[in-house]
Amino acid sequence: MPPRRLPDGAEGRAEAARTLEAGGIVAFPTDTVYGIAVALGTPGGIERLFAAKRRAPDRAIALLVADADQAKDVGELNAPAAALAARFWPGGLTLVVPRRRDRTLPGALTGEGALATVGLRVPDHDAPRALARAVGPLPTTSANRSGEPEARDADELQVQLGDALDLILDGGPAGGRLASTLVDTTTDPVRILRGGATSAEAIDRCLVAAGLPGVGRYGPRT
Repeated sequence: MPPRRLPDGAEGRAEAARTLEAGGIVAFPTDTVYGIAVALGTPGGIERLFAAKRRAPDRAIALLVADADQAKDVGELNAPAAALAARFWPGGLTLVVPRRRDRTLPGALTGEGALATVGLRVPDHDAPRALARAVGPLPTTSANRSGEPEARDADELQVQLGDALDLILDGGPAGGRLASTLVDTTTDPVRILRGGATSAEAIDRCLVAAGLPGVGRYGPRT
């Protein structure tokens, strides 16, 4: 059964929030590319996201949050994260931060043990922020089949994901051509795990201006 498709606006967002609360998968525009999300407490919801993308659940996904205060409900913003959040949120930057020790999160969002982390982003788009305010932090991943280009409009994502979705919030073309930059703030110095919408040079300048070490070696941990 094809997903419902509603224009992005107050009514569409309200219906999208109800769909999330009922356990559905919702696609929506962001400032970078389209994303798909479930409500954080949905039983089996994150597994459904992986199934929709046809991706093995071997990589963590991030939470989209409404603002820095909501981010602090699930993660600890250390000094580098606080500096980067103040400069680049809302925007195309996902920060890997320590998970709050008093919060239990699904394994697909965070590692295990004392150094468990979580990826957080405040997008520069009203739709996902409104949904996060209504429903809470949203486990979100890009709206595409694994290995395929990220969907940048509702037509592309419907072709790629089709019946795996429950609702598409159609906001026209997404805001950017690149996914968010992913930065691990738990290493010293911080490390860029994935390049994207926010440049490495801008991140480095922000950290140095805050009196912190600049960016270390780029690339994932080995």
